Formats: sequence, structure tokens, C-alpha cells
Amino acid sequence: MKLPHQTLVLVADGRKMLLLRNHGDEARIDLRIEDHDEQGSASDHERKTDLAGQSPAPGNTGLPGGTMGETDYHQQAEDRWAKAAAEDLQRRALSNDFPALVVVAPPKTLGVLRQHYHKAVQALLLAEYPKEMTDRPVPDIEALLTGDGGPPQGGRLDNSLGG
Repeated sequence: MKLPHQTLVLVADGRKMLLLRNHGDEARIDLRIEDHDEQGSASDHERKTDLAGQSPAPGNTGLPGGTMGETDYHQQAEDRWAKAAAEDLQRRALSNDFPALVVVAPPKTLGVLRQHYHKAVQALLLAEYPKEMTDRPVPDIEALLTGDGGPPQGGRLDNSLGG
């Protein structure tokens, strides 16, 4: 894939985010870390204060009530994290901070990001890679984007969202 100069690359999952910028040109990618952030990794049981509730028995049936599904607070925190990343992309896109965007994130995180992409972000989106890469070194991310790391799995290579 050819990345224009100053393209922003977001590499994220539900707990970590790397923003890289292409200081090279379309012929040679040169990604450099511009920003990074990481949230605490409290486990789900550390976030909970009580057990799952019980639903009442169905009216006059004599059947017992059931257990209500437990809330996954860990997943909620990861979803909020992805939403915040999408909001940061929106702020940057509206201030013309980057000419193009590539997003690399696991499928679940990518799904949350997509729900919160602003139109300005969608218009600048070149590709999405549904991969976990936050713990990989920058050369591995560059290899993924240049095709040396394999094609995007289910990702878009062109901007099919914006006009």
C-alpha cells in the first residue's frame, strides 16, 4: 500500500493506542510514533461491586426466576476507549491534521471505531486492517502496510466510504 506523506496510522485495541505518522512518501514508508496512550488493565471482577441479579419468576407460573446476564465492565471500558480514539480522530480530521488515515485494530475494536467515525474521518480513511498490532514494533506495522506482512484481512484498501 502506498501511504501519502503525513498519513496518520492509528494502531489500537481496547486498552492501547499508538498514533504513527508517515514521514516518508508513497515510495517509502517511514512511520514514527507521534502519540501513545494506555489505560489501566483492571480485570472485570475488580470493576464489579456485586453479583449478577435475579429476575423475578414469570407471573403465577410457579417457575423459578432466572439469573440476569452479567455486565462485562471490562468490555464496556474497552468500548469507551475506542470511542475516545474515534473522537480524537474526529478532532484531528476537522483541524486538517492529516491528509489520509489507516486504522489497524482487532475486529471488535474496529467495529466500535466504525460506529463512531465522523464523516470527516470516513472521507480520509484509506484502509482498515483487522489485526492486533499494538504490542508489535514499528517495523512490523510498516511491513503490514507495505504488504510484506500479508494483505488486509477483510479490510478496505480504498476509500469506499467517502466521496
